Amino acid sequence: MRSAPRAERPRAGPHPGREEGSATAEFAVVLPSVLLVLGLALGGLQLAAQRLVLASAASDIARASARGDPGAAERRLADLAAGVGVPAGVQRSLHRDEDLLCVTLTARPGTGILSVIALRASGCALETRP
Repeated sequence: MRSAPRAERPRAGPHPGREEGSATAEFAVVLPSVLLVLGLALGGLQLAAQRLVLASAASDIARASARGDPGAAERRLADLAAGVGVPAGVQRSLHRDEDLLCVTLTARPGTGILSVIALRASGCALETRP
C-alpha cells in the first residue's frame, strides 16, 4: 500500500529550499574564535621561550657571581637586556644561603595587557672560596 505523498512546507526567503551563504555565515562566526585560540597559543609559546631565556641567564649569572667574576655576571645581564626574546628592564636580586648564591631575574614580557604578567626565574650556584 502506498502512502499519500507528504506535502512539503513552504520555506521562507526568496529562494525556497536553497541554503546558499550558510557556509559563509558559519565561517564568519568561527573565524574569530579560531584566531583567538591561535593567538593565545602563540603568546603562550612566546612566554615559555622568554622564561627559558631568563632561567638560562639566571644560572649563568649565579655561576659567574659564585666564582667571584662580577664582570662576567654584568656582561651576561647586559647581553640579556640587549638580546632578542626578553624585553629591557630585567630586574636582578641576589641572596645567599650559607655557601649557596641564588640569583632571581624578573621581567615583564610586553606592554599593554602582557605587562600584568611577570616572568621570574632563579638559578643557584655553590660559592667557591679561596
